[in-house]
Amino acid sequence: MQVCCDLQVDVNGEEVFMVDKRTLASFSGKFRKLFENMMDDDDTRNLKVVFHDFPGGAEGFELVARFCYNNGRTEITPANVVVLNCAAKFMEMEIESDDGSRPSLVNQTKKSLDGISFWTWSELLVALKECQDLLSVSNSSLILDKVLDCVISRLAFASPILASPYPYTSSSENSSFQCSCDTRSSSYSMRSNFSQNSWWFEDLLFLNIDLIEKVIKLMISQNFDHVMISKFLFCYQRSRFLTATQTEKCKITEVIINLLSLLDRSSLSCKLLFDMFRVASSLKISKYCKSILENLIGSLLDQATIDFLLVKSPYRKDYVYDVNLVLRLVKAFCNEASFGSSSPMRLRKIAILLDSYLVEVAADSHLNPSKFAELVMLLPDSARESHDRLFQAIEIYLEVHWGLLEAEKMRICSALNYAKLSTDGLRQLARNSKFPSRIAIQAFINQQSKLENLLDEGKKYSGSLSSEESINEKENSDQILLYSKRVHLPNKAEQFDVQLQGMQFRVTELEKFCGIMQSQIGTIPRTRLSSLGNNARFLPKLCS
Repeated sequence: MQVCCDLQVDVNGEEVFMVDKRTLASFSGKFRKLFENMMDDDDTRNLKVVFHDFPGGAEGFELVARFCYNNGRTEITPANVVVLNCAAKFMEMEIESDDGSRPSLVNQTKKSLDGISFWTWSELLVALKECQDLLSVSNSSLILDKVLDCVISRLAFASPILASPYPYTSSSENSSFQCSCDTRSSSYSMRSNFSQNSWWFEDLLFLNIDLIEKVIKLMISQNFDHVMISKFLFCYQRSRFLTATQTEKCKITEVIINLLSLLDRSSLSCKLLFDMFRVASSLKISKYCKSILENLIGSLLDQATIDFLLVKSPYRKDYVYDVNLVLRLVKAFCNEASFGSSSPMRLRKIAILLDSYLVEVAADSHLNPSKFAELVMLLPDSARESHDRLFQAIEIYLEVHWGLLEAEKMRICSALNYAKLSTDGLRQLARNSKFPSRIAIQAFINQQSKLENLLDEGKKYSGSLSSEESINEKENSDQILLYSKRVHLPNKAEQFDVQLQGMQFRVTELEKFCGIMQSQIGTIPRTRLSSLGNNARFLPKLCS
C-alpha cells in the first residue's frame, strides 16, 4: 500500500502530525467516517483535522498512528495500556475485520489486562495515575476497575514481608509534606513513623479526591482495618492541603468527613477529629457535613480534654468560648448513649469534662444566664458522683454576674443535688448570700445529716487515735453535737420560714465549731478567665 502524507492532524494544539488518511482510516472508524467519500480523491492534500480533546494528547495520537502504520501491531505495556485503550476508543478502533487484516486496538488493550496480576506495584501505580488523568471516575470503566481491584487486592493480601518483592515508587522523598506533626522531620522519619502495615500511605497520596473516595469505599467493602483507613485519610488531607485551593479544600474535607462516617467509631481519633473541625471551621463546607463531623466528635467526647473544648466563639460574638458547640457535642454524646452504646463510666468522664469547662466559662461576663443554665442542666443527675465542681462553677458565675434576677439564680441553682455536695461544699453554700435563700435552707437540712454522720464516724474511730488526737477529736465531736442541738433543725423545709432571721447567727456558729476560717471564702481556684478580669478574652494556645 502506497503511503503518503495527505492529512494534517492537529492534536489538542500540542503538535501537528502529517499522516496518510488511508492508512489511519483502515484501522480507525472515526477516520473512515470523515473521509468516506474522499478516499479516491487525489486533490485533498490540504485537508486538516483538529482534535481538541484527544486522550493522552500528542503522545496518545502517536501511539495510535504507530499501531496503524505497523499493520495493527504494537507493544502494550502497563505504562501505555491506559492511554492506548482511551485513544483507541476515541478513534473507534473496536471492531476487527472478518479476515483479520484489521485487528482491534481496543481488544488488544483489554487482553493485555489478563496479565495484570503479574505487574509490579510500581507498574500498578503508573497505570492508576494514567486512569486518573484520562478516565472519569464517575463513569464505569473496565480498565479502571481492573487496576483498582488489583491495587486493593495487593494491599489486602500483602503483609509487610510480602510487600517487599513489589517495588513501589513515590515522589514523597522530594515532598515537603510530613504526616507527623513535626514538619521539620525528614521524609525518612515520616516513613519510619508509620507501622509496616501503612507502607502504602505515601504511594497513594497522588490520587485526587474522587479516586480516593472510590478506593476507600473498596477498602471498606474488603474489610480493611478501619484504624488504618482513618489514619490514611487524615494523612491524605494534610498532604493535599499544601497545594489545594479553597474550593478544593472544601471538597476534600467534605468527602473525607463522609468517608470517616462510614468507619467504626472506635477506629477514630478524637484529637484528629477536633483538628479537622478547626480546619473545617475556616472553610465554607456544607452544614450537613459539619453536622456529621460534630456527631463524630460527640460520640468520642469522653476522650477529649478541656483544651479541646475551649474553641473561641464565632466571629462577632461577645462571649469568649463557643458554648453552643459544646452543647451540641454533649447532646450528640447523650443521643448515642440513649441507644445503649455508652457506659456509665463514659458518662461520668463527660461530666468531669463538662464541669471543668463550666469552671472555665463561668468567669465570662458576657455569657448569658440562660446559656449557662442550659450547660449546667445538660447532663442527668446520675452522671455526677459529686456536685462540688458544679457548685464551684455556679459560685463563680454568681460572683461575676451579681445582677441576676432571683428566677435566673433559681434556674441555675436547681441543677445542684445537695446530697452530692461534700460537707465543705454545703458549708460554703450555706454562707454564700448570692445563692437563693431556699437553696441555703435545703443546704442546712442536708448538712445536718452529714454532720451526724461525721459524729458517728468520729466516735467509731476515736479509740484508734492517740490520747492527744482523741481529746481533739472529742472536742470537735462535742462541738458538732453542740451545734446540732443549738440549731434544732426540723425535718421539713417549709418549717424553716419562721427561722430565716436567725440564719446568719447559726451560720456563724457552724463556722466557729467546725473550724472554718474566714479566708476560705476566697479560696476558689482562679480560672483562665477570672485571672485576667471579667472582660479578658484569654484563649488557650490552640485557639490563637
